[in-house]
Amino acid sequence: MVTKAAIPLLVAMMLVTGVCNTILNKYQDMQCVRNCDSPNPKDHRLFEQPVIQTILMFIGEMGCWLVVFSSHLYKRYLAPRLSQNQSPLLAGGYRPVNTVDGDEDEDQPINGPNITDDRLKPLRLPDGRIPLRGLITFLLAAPACCDIAGTTLMNVGLLFVAASIYQMTRGALVLFVGLFSVLFLHRKLYLYQWLALFVVVSGVALVGLAGALFGDNQAHDITQGTVSSAVISATVEIRAVAQTPEAVRAAVGVLLIAAAQIFTASQFVLEEWILENYAMEPLQVVGWEGIFGFSVTVIGSIILYLGVGRTEAGRYGYFDAKEGWHQVLTNKAVAISGVMIMISIGGFNFFGLSVTRTVSATSRSTIDTCRTLFIWLVSLGLGWETFKWLQVVGFALLVYGTFLFNDIIRPPLKACLPREARERVLLPEEPIEHN
Repeated sequence: MVTKAAIPLLVAMMLVTGVCNTILNKYQDMQCVRNCDSPNPKDHRLFEQPVIQTILMFIGEMGCWLVVFSSHLYKRYLAPRLSQNQSPLLAGGYRPVNTVDGDEDEDQPINGPNITDDRLKPLRLPDGRIPLRGLITFLLAAPACCDIAGTTLMNVGLLFVAASIYQMTRGALVLFVGLFSVLFLHRKLYLYQWLALFVVVSGVALVGLAGALFGDNQAHDITQGTVSSAVISATVEIRAVAQTPEAVRAAVGVLLIAAAQIFTASQFVLEEWILENYAMEPLQVVGWEGIFGFSVTVIGSIILYLGVGRTEAGRYGYFDAKEGWHQVLTNKAVAISGVMIMISIGGFNFFGLSVTRTVSATSRSTIDTCRTLFIWLVSLGLGWETFKWLQVVGFALLVYGTFLFNDIIRPPLKACLPREARERVLLPEEPIEHN
């Protein structure tokens, strides 16, 4: 069990790894990978491989198995020895590892306060959930496929907008999660929660408007003052090839990222339904999704390469897997950032799940919203983008809507709350008045 003293560390690491993941993805997009030595800056090309970035993400998720296996080895080999040595912390608290797999008789009584330890819970829970193992594990392939579509679309959108706008636009996720929860999980949303969703959408719209009106510093040219002149010059060529106004490019990027939230919301709803009906540790769920997502993405990238990527029209494009992996393996900056992306996404999932289990999912969503602010501040500090008041207004609406939806702040009118919800504990807490 995680102590209260460790909660601030988990929260801090979740923020750090989440911010690093977005910043590293954007940094990788800005690297010159082809014709960088040409005296003509128009010949330079940047790294644009969203499919490969998706594969790197799933490799990072598969890294969660390292934590699972380390925990397994600890409980199987180290914990029994410490227990035999009558350690005051572990004496009487060890249970054979086969109980985690559900092999031990579930009717066997467990004595002592350690019954609250997650390691002592059998897989077949009292709520009647079915152990998620064997062929049933393939259910996790469905949310993994949604993750593939959502992440790839977001990676493409990140090519056209700044990192902070990318993260802000992801705030639309709460809208689709709320709608899908009502439609498919039969959840009930109160009036103030629908109001919160409207506020979130308004914030996303303002962020997109800021990108459209002030698109001169979005996309790849946010590297002013931090990257070599070759990378900056490459942006000019990208614009010339695209022959698309920057405002339209920024709007397209925002729309792609917003559309990706439909798939991400589907992933969350599917995961919630699966975990309501089947029993598996959340960290193992992430690991299995990493395996399924990696397998499907790799197979899909091979098919797309054979059908599109190796053609003359598809050469050096998103589906040219051969050229993409060549760029990853031969460019030091791309390779190092790729490794760091894998570590950051694995760490973000691990610390995020730890915060969810230790505090609550509401706290995790609130913290994830705060991540947008840090990404924006880092981008400003690096000189990747300029200060825009419209983005600040959009960001404020996103935070307010998210906080309101998750009951972190009060609704503007108590009348928005149903009678049975008016006595729920909100921050700050108020005593109940009696007439």
